[in-house]
Amino acid sequence: MAIEKVLIVDDSTTDRFYLTELLENEGFQVVALESGEACVEKAPEIMPDLIIMDIIMTGLSGFQATRSLSKDPKTADIPVILCSGKLQVTDHTWAAKMGAKDCIQKPIELAELKAIIEKL
Repeated sequence: MAIEKVLIVDDSTTDRFYLTELLENEGFQVVALESGEACVEKAPEIMPDLIIMDIIMTGLSGFQATRSLSKDPKTADIPVILCSGKLQVTDHTWAAKMGAKDCIQKPIELAELKAIIEKL
């Protein structure tokens, strides 16, 4: 499956803008949301090919939102990449347990993100 539509979820306006610009310049259609709650609510309507979500957010964390998405039959097959500016070694293990496909360090570099997307 080709990845065309990407949902970005981050409570930082700056990070949402940066990632939106980065992906749109590569030809992706981007939808951006500012919370884990909004992602869990709207992902079934948006039906993105990929979700890139911050781990540390007010309200539902990226881990919690990913777990909710992976348990919902409508969104269970949407790959999630979690990201954080303070990525810990244990975050990769925890992300996998919640259903995420990978983790990436902020600030996100295009080459690294494209490599992860190609693996999906």
